[in-house]
Amino acid sequence: MKKIVKIFLALIAVSAVWFLLASRPPPAGISYGVSFSKFHSDELGLDWKKTYLAILDELKVKRLRLSAHWPMVEPIEGEYNFSELDYQLREAERRNIAVILAIGRRLPGWPECHEPDWLRQSGSITNLQFPVANFKQERILKYIEAVVNRYKSYENIKYWQVENEPYLTFFSRAACGPLDQDLLDREIALVKKLDPNHPIILTDSGEFGLWFQTYRRADVFGSSIYLYVWSRALGPIRYPIGPSFFRVKQNLADWLYGPKPKILIELSAEPWLLRPIVETAIEVQLERMGIDKFGEVIDFARQSGFETQYLWGAEWWYWMSERGHPELWLEAKKIFSNN
Repeated sequence: MKKIVKIFLALIAVSAVWFLLASRPPPAGISYGVSFSKFHSDELGLDWKKTYLAILDELKVKRLRLSAHWPMVEPIEGEYNFSELDYQLREAERRNIAVILAIGRRLPGWPECHEPDWLRQSGSITNLQFPVANFKQERILKYIEAVVNRYKSYENIKYWQVENEPYLTFFSRAACGPLDQDLLDREIALVKKLDPNHPIILTDSGEFGLWFQTYRRADVFGSSIYLYVWSRALGPIRYPIGPSFFRVKQNLADWLYGPKPKILIELSAEPWLLRPIVETAIEVQLERMGIDKFGEVIDFARQSGFETQYLWGAEWWYWMSERGHPELWLEAKKIFSNN
């Protein structure tokens, strides 16, 4: 009987602590944005400019996260191509849209780490007299320097995002390898030196990230939320967590390291699949992220405590609308029209 009472009291204590940690005033209102990636548009076989302008003019978003994927920016060693990013930044600036520009080797989109072909080809590095790792580090830093110097004067640039979930090392390990902490710190220092006027966002996984290393280094912290995923071992699953999970993590971060801005940088609103979208049946895609799950994800995020939330999946909504399923695109219109 004494053991039962102790267990009961322990459960009450744990529940009370969780309740206190999960108590976070709801935001007065939620500011929504979206991520856009030419890389993802190309994967879907879309006209990327048409898709981008539809996101700007039909959805009427006011906040964007764009990605300066390295293979797009430096397709040939030492020769930079800014035409796609110039277009995206100019069109956003014309509409007074605030932009987060993500830079680095690890940026949104599978396989997470994106390197230009010339870097992967041994011919570029066979005659070097120092380790290949050093060569890669210096090339990454030069690419970042080129991007920051080109766009730091844009009035609609709000934040730089340096790398994407760099501490989520178990995910896409084959493409990314282990975390190079020294390089990450050098990237952050370089961006701050080149542009001290714009804060830096660092991001971490909402479900698996410990947050503390990312949080301590960031001016602004960004979390992801992926509610529905697909495990090769377990099949399609919904993470067994509630919105309070994210409120608790935010409160712990504030308590341990002090308050700082926190945003939901990547709210997954497209299906998690085992094959590319264009190779997957529409029925399977709708099963994984139909209008019902879309609504559930949005409602879940509303209760997570994040005041600013960027949705991931706009290119897919557009792709689906082109194939006779406009319901996701239309629902997104409602979200942004009230924003």
